[in-house]
Amino acid sequence: MNEYNLEKFNKELEQLKLTLNEQQISQFLMFYEKLTEWNSFMNLTTVTKFDEVFLKHFADSLSIVNGIDMSEIVTMIDVGTGAGFPGIPLKIAFPHLKVTLLDSLSKRVKFLNEVITVLKLEEIRAVHGRAEDFAKDPKYREKYDLCVSRAVANLSSLSEYCLPYVKKEGTFVSYKAKDAEDEATKAQKAIHVMGGELIKILNFQLPESDINRSLIIIEKKRYTPKSYPRKAGLPGKDPIK
Repeated sequence: MNEYNLEKFNKELEQLKLTLNEQQISQFLMFYEKLTEWNSFMNLTTVTKFDEVFLKHFADSLSIVNGIDMSEIVTMIDVGTGAGFPGIPLKIAFPHLKVTLLDSLSKRVKFLNEVITVLKLEEIRAVHGRAEDFAKDPKYREKYDLCVSRAVANLSSLSEYCLPYVKKEGTFVSYKAKDAEDEATKAQKAIHVMGGELIKILNFQLPESDINRSLIIIEKKRYTPKSYPRKAGLPGKDPIK
């Protein structure tokens, strides 16, 4: 493994009040190397510089600690995980988590499985499929303490994709790249229909930067009606309004 300057990442972790051991730091470094290796022949991310990946992907993924006590979470699903964000960084930082990574592109799932193997992560698996389909499966429906998503979609659609996976009294957290009050207001009906309730929106800057981020925190108050999510494609094309 190459030599890297981790001073900036350590400061980011300090701001997030997180302490990682040598094994966890090593796993982040191996993840970075796998990401850049695979990115050379498939499109995983446009962010490839070391410090930028550790800030915009790793620290960003871990920023959920601003609003969620991860020690209280056992089961977690990352919907539309892409290259594994935020699911894999959260699994590295909180090894007790039982994690499902869901993505609709088989090539990305192949990459995720490679990362899981190389990092020797346990109780985590990558699943290939569409969120609308797996949410109908009793093995996945309303089975998770926490659902997370950094997927680029409006909150109305994401609520229909994600809230069916969340247990009653569980939580859905949507990562957003900017202030999200207007988007959250427009998604209120979809959140309610799915059995959720908007708890809070956290606006903050990524540590050691001026990059703005938001976390939309939604709690599951009621079971999701069996008719949701609608068939594949509909939540994105025709969001609940």
